[in-house]
Amino acid sequence: MLSALPRWPVAIAALLLAGCATLGQQPQATVAPELYQQHLASLSAIQGFSIDGRIGVQTDGKGFSGSTLWQHTVLGDQIALFSPLGSQVASISTTPEGVTLTTSDGKTYHAQDAASLTQQNLGWSLPMKGLPDWVLGRPTNSVVELTQWDEAGNLVRLKQDGWDIEYAQYIAVKGYLLPGKVTLRSLKANLKLIIEQWHMTDESPVLHEVK
Repeated sequence: MLSALPRWPVAIAALLLAGCATLGQQPQATVAPELYQQHLASLSAIQGFSIDGRIGVQTDGKGFSGSTLWQHTVLGDQIALFSPLGSQVASISTTPEGVTLTTSDGKTYHAQDAASLTQQNLGWSLPMKGLPDWVLGRPTNSVVELTQWDEAGNLVRLKQDGWDIEYAQYIAVKGYLLPGKVTLRSLKANLKLIIEQWHMTDESPVLHEVK
């Protein structure tokens, strides 16, 4: 009698399980869709930028929240960190020769990479090796573990160099689609960056409101 029962429920269940397994597989960065490639190609024209925004960091028993001004060029970066009340906490300068960090009391520190320098002096790590690319919504040239993108070809998730990066919002800036909110997570820290103002190289400031 059992063998006479209809088998279509079993077949449907098998299809549903197969569908769940397919949905659980994340697209990899080896072959990106056409729109994603077009989006990356458009970003390649950006040689420099500056942003005004807010930054929040949570790590082992320590944290930071405030505002930031960041200028990026092909030669390096200049970053200023401010407390919620507006006083400058630190400034960070990166060049091909190394990184310099100056604290609010005027002390200056030097290192070869920003991640270790900020960890030692601020208590949390700022991943400047990849951040100039990540904030634009693109991976660096190093190995990519995972990518996810939306129907327009914009990254919504990226795993690279020990960081899990999520993009919650994109905004139009002078013909580009650029992130408005970026969240980075590693085993030791969570970092959120909200861009309130984009400035493109040789262009006037571009304002947008982040809700």
